[in-house]
Amino acid sequence: MSITVEYDGEWPSLCSGTLVLVVDGARWQFPRSCLSSGGSCGFDDNWNEYTTEGPWGIDTWPDGFPEKLKARALAAVNEEIPWGCCGGCI
Repeated sequence: MSITVEYDGEWPSLCSGTLVLVVDGARWQFPRSCLSSGGSCGFDDNWNEYTTEGPWGIDTWPDGFPEKLKARALAAVNEEIPWGCCGGCI
């Protein structure tokens, strides 16, 4: 099985892009901002900004996307898209 990842999200709001997966020639368009970061951003006790990076999750899948392909598709997303959090929310 072949999965190609197309994504146009970029810093400073890496999670706000449009995701397209091409699975064996079938093109799946995801809703905008469907990715959720496994990272975080915030402020420490001294009000210094910080970010941590973590793997992506997919909050919303296209209707009809095969359940059996979701784990493999998510793995492809995490291999191709730099992990967030980019800190754009700070």
